[in-house]
Amino acid sequence: MNKREEIISLWFEMWLQKKDLGILKIFSENATYIESWGPRYDSSKKIKLWFDEWNSRGTVIKWDINQFFHKENQTIVEWYFECQMEAEEATAFDGMSLIEWTDDNKIKFLKEFGCNINNYDPYKSGNDPKFKDVEIGWF
Repeated sequence: MNKREEIISLWFEMWLQKKDLGILKIFSENATYIESWGPRYDSSKKIKLWFDEWNSRGTVIKWDINQFFHKENQTIVEWYFECQMEAEEATAFDGMSLIEWTDDNKIKFLKEFGCNINNYDPYKSGNDPKFKDVEIGWF
């Protein structure tokens, strides 16, 4: 595992442990983090604030890394995520993060993308699509 993969794995592990194991060391001071459903955090201090606050009301159950892709100062990581917020059912989705690095291997930009795990073929019964009548996910 290379250094960048170790840093990403540490970030995921922090969520699983609900413990800051070095947020200010792995994110650049002026880092930007964008969640798949819209919230944006500008600065490592805001990322830490969000991490601490979120973990006071939610729990990450799983955050499994499937694969990494690296190109120059960027990494894409594909993952599976499952969490539970207070008094709510657990939710899960597949996702990817696009990460840009500083020259000293700190995260300067991270943008998440989410994908519903409840896939189906709307053309299974013919040429007219039949879509599930379900609430659309937040990502």
